[in-house]
Amino acid sequence: MRAAPGKQAATGLTDTARRIIRLNYGFQLLFNLLWWMPVFYAYQKAAGLSDGQIFGIQSIYYVAFCLFEIPTGLIADRIGTRNCLRAGAVVMTAANLAPVVSASYTGFLVHFLAIAAGRSLTSGAASAYLYDGLRAEKCDDHYLKAEGTARALGLVAKVVCWPLVGPLMAVAHPTPYVLSAASAAGSVICAVALPRIAGADGRTENGEAGRRGGAFLRDAGTALRCVASSRWLALVMVQGVAIFTLSRICQVNLFQPILLDHGIAEASHGGVMAAMTVAEAVASARPQWLSRRLPPVAWVSILSLALAGSLAAMTLGGPWAVVVLLCVFAAATGFAYPVQRKLVNDAVPADAPRATLLSVESIVDRAVCALAAIAAGAYLAAGRLDALLWHSAIATAVLLGIFQLLLRSGMVRRPEPSREPGGRAAPPDPPAGTPAGAGGRPGTERIRARRPR
Repeated sequence: MRAAPGKQAATGLTDTARRIIRLNYGFQLLFNLLWWMPVFYAYQKAAGLSDGQIFGIQSIYYVAFCLFEIPTGLIADRIGTRNCLRAGAVVMTAANLAPVVSASYTGFLVHFLAIAAGRSLTSGAASAYLYDGLRAEKCDDHYLKAEGTARALGLVAKVVCWPLVGPLMAVAHPTPYVLSAASAAGSVICAVALPRIAGADGRTENGEAGRRGGAFLRDAGTALRCVASSRWLALVMVQGVAIFTLSRICQVNLFQPILLDHGIAEASHGGVMAAMTVAEAVASARPQWLSRRLPPVAWVSILSLALAGSLAAMTLGGPWAVVVLLCVFAAATGFAYPVQRKLVNDAVPADAPRATLLSVESIVDRAVCALAAIAAGAYLAAGRLDALLWHSAIATAVLLGIFQLLLRSGMVRRPEPSREPGGRAAPPDPPAGTPAGAGGRPGTERIRARRPR
């Protein structure tokens, strides 16, 4: 039901649009509020899992995520984005309860496989539903603000909740997983309450679901041919692998081992992760702080080296130095992500399937993470954490050295004009305010956002 004309004119939103936005806020916040994130490594160690088993599960998770990312777009087209959100929230609720039911290798493996399935079901469906819903209400001008606010609320919730994890675990050990399941159950309620929107319920709206599947397969083939034929695009994607792998392995897989190795108590891990989240959020929102004297591709290389240098320096400092370096690492990650996304978007030809190419990049990133997780587990099992950090830093420096050699040799030509590091492109590229999907990717409003990091 639409609001009265006067009310709509005053706010620019109908009652249905407001309901969609508020329920989306609730869904995004609760679905992504994983209370166990700061302590899952120590929790699994306490359950008797070895480093090899813990990192083996992580490797399987990354591979599973890659595989699940491929068909879930087709599933969303067939059953509708709203139903996809409901299914993903139910799967996530069950996933968070698995370690409570069975705190064993099998229980944690089922837990992470179910999380991969739940996340892949909702990774783009939420943005697609929000966009279609606001467009149906003729309120699509509010889409970008609604997406940005949902992300900000989720980060604030993590900053508030994560420091409480340690004390709550001291009261009841399974509390982080129970609270995560309760949060996911709340997201189920939000998904059920979402109104039915024309164009967001799959085949029932326009009967095009079957044709979309064929279009998806054609886009996949076109994307692969595009990567093979564009040296610059392939090179930029490879450069992004260093950022994603380092940030993911450090902030998720090695976060607790690093803190524990420096004598930082488990009760403080939530507070450290909250500080890192604030640092990354501030940097992500302010890429314009980077000087415009250097092109974006140079900034990505510099920031990647900063990530590598922070890892190596962690082997030399004490507890407080490590906390500061982790925050520096998070800030560098925050600056690097939007610049790297802009580089990849600029490298995609105008007539190429942009979202599918971004999906290819995401799959490559997670495939490399799967290999890195196996290696990390082997290093930790051998008690060689410092060697792992140094070798990761050296491998990153070598990769970036090869990248710069190829760039300067003339084998790969950089397109002109050069882009500003703040994410704004010089003419004739579209301005930064061009309507975009989650993460600000031009032209992907209705297509699944494949890279939630």
